[in-house]
Amino acid sequence: MSSILTNTSAMTALQTLQSINKNLDSTQGRISSGLKIESGKDNAAYFSISETMKGDSSMYKSIDETLTLTMNSVSTARLGAETVQDVAQEFAERVAFAQGGTAEVRADVQAELDELVARISTTISQSTFNGTSLVSGTATVTVVTGISRSAVGSVTTTSITFQQQDLGAIESALAAIDLTTTSTTALMEAALQTAEAQLDAAISSATALGIAEKSIETQKEFLGALTDRLDAGVGSMVDADMESEAARLQSLQVQQQLATQSLSIANQAPQNILSLFR
Repeated sequence: MSSILTNTSAMTALQTLQSINKNLDSTQGRISSGLKIESGKDNAAYFSISETMKGDSSMYKSIDETLTLTMNSVSTARLGAETVQDVAQEFAERVAFAQGGTAEVRADVQAELDELVARISTTISQSTFNGTSLVSGTATVTVVTGISRSAVGSVTTTSITFQQQDLGAIESALAAIDLTTTSTTALMEAALQTAEAQLDAAISSATALGIAEKSIETQKEFLGALTDRLDAGVGSMVDADMESEAARLQSLQVQQQLATQSLSIANQAPQNILSLFR
C-alpha cells in the first residue's frame, strides 16, 4: 500500500543516513584527536586505567627532574671529595718526605702543607651545586626515587638514603699538623699517621659519594624506561589506529553518499502516486 502521509522507506533511509553520519563524526573525531578513547563514555574501564597511568607517568617524570638536581649535587660533591683526596695524597707524600729531615727541610715542607690545606679549604667551599653542599656535614640525605601503587588511590613513595661527607674535618686534622714544632721521630711518625688517616677518610668520602651518585643515576635510567613503558601502555589503550580510521572514513563517506541517494529516491516515491490520477 502506498501512502502520501507515511513514507516508511524515507524514514528507514533517514535512520540509516543518521547512523552513518554519527559514525562518520566519531571517525573524524578520532582522526583529528588521534584518540579512540577521549572520555569515560567511550570505554569506562580503559579511560580509568589510562588516566591513572598518565598520573603515575607524570609523577615519575617530576621525580626524575628532582633526581637530576640531586645527582648534580652529589656529582659536584664527589668531584670535591676526589680533589681533596688527591690533595691529601700529596699532603701525605710531603709529610713522608720530611721524615728525618732537618729543621730547614721541615720548615720548607710545612709551607707546602699550608698551601695544600688552603687548596682543600677552597675546594670544599666551591663544591656546591645551586647552593647545596654535601661535603660540610654528616647528615643523612633521603631522596625520593619513585612511587609504589598498591591500589587506585593508594600511593606510597620509595627512597634511598646516603650520608653527607664532612670534608671540613679532614681539612682541620691536616691543618693541625705542624712539622716546625715536630722534631722527634715519634712525633714525625704521628704526623705521617694522621696524614694517612685523613687520606683514607678522603678516599672513603669520595667512594661513598660515588656510590650514591651511581645509585641515583641507575634509578634515573629506570624511571626513564618505566615512564616510556607507561606511556606506551596508555597509548595502546587510548590511541586511535590511524590506518584503520582512514579506511573506515573512506567506507563511511561512500555509505553516506549511497544513503543520501537512497533517501532522495524514497522522498520521490509519493510523487509517483500522481501518475495514478492522470
